[in-house]
Amino acid sequence: MHAVLQSLGAIGLIPVIKLSDPAGAVPLMRALTAGGIPTAEITFRTEGAERAIAAICQAMPDALVGAGTVVTTEQAQRAVEAGAKYIVSPGFDREIIEWCAARNIPMLPGCSTASEMEQAVKLGLAAVKFFPAEAAGGVNMLKALSGPFPGLRVVPTGGIGPGNLGGYLALPQVLACGGSWMAPDALIDAGDWAGVEALAQAAVRTMLDLKLAHVGINCPAEQAADTARRFSALLGLPADEIPVSYFVGEGVEVMKSMGRGTMGHLAISTADVDRAERYLAAKGFVFDGSSRKVDSLGRTTFLYIKDEIGGFAVHLVRS
Repeated sequence: MHAVLQSLGAIGLIPVIKLSDPAGAVPLMRALTAGGIPTAEITFRTEGAERAIAAICQAMPDALVGAGTVVTTEQAQRAVEAGAKYIVSPGFDREIIEWCAARNIPMLPGCSTASEMEQAVKLGLAAVKFFPAEAAGGVNMLKALSGPFPGLRVVPTGGIGPGNLGGYLALPQVLACGGSWMAPDALIDAGDWAGVEALAQAAVRTMLDLKLAHVGINCPAEQAADTARRFSALLGLPADEIPVSYFVGEGVEVMKSMGRGTMGHLAISTADVDRAERYLAAKGFVFDGSSRKVDSLGRTTFLYIKDEIGGFAVHLVRS
């Protein structure tokens, strides 16, 4: 898979932007990035799209800006010359797909049927845009399509928002989700960049769903059973023994040794450890790669932050 598509997958969210005034492009991109979403799909539904892309690429060369609603190869060429790093079209246009493929430009053509996805696979595409997602059958449709196209990644767009975002992102074939709710026209037209940043942050929180899962208590081996028994009596919950510890309910883990962390450890659950890692790394957190555990699909399921926080070791775990 192209590195740009891999980056989009790590980000997980693609704001779909309609900019009437290119002057707002850079502050908009800064707001999205500050909110944890360093990408945007600038649609060619306005005359200023090309200038908006160019402005962002000049001021923020590391921003992952793409061009959307591209319906001709002429638009694709203008977008790429302006600096767009990926192209998105509303429908399946073979001419645009082949133009992009010849130039190694990532392309997400719009697909809503099995026939279109079959053509995409035959053309060697690694990912497509599933549009209009909700109208085309939503999560249930994608589940049905995962069987015949197990290797094809999809970017659902259309009718997605905070209420149904988690259901889409939970599907293994979903690369990222696109939508306009992260930067609605009203906020863009008002120049309310603080509002855009707040919506971006809220979308990231919904996507990651970070929560305290349990507290780990370091305990000498000879004291672990008694400590677990006392917590069991306190909470009125059973103490279940596993090889390295006792779990009292789901919230307390009594270690059978003096494990990580001066005070013990905190487990933070998240819907996606890999995306949480990218988001937190951008905030300055450093991770201990030697602690990483992955599943059969290569997705991280467990990962420690390198440094203690308040005397606690902290690890992420997939919920």
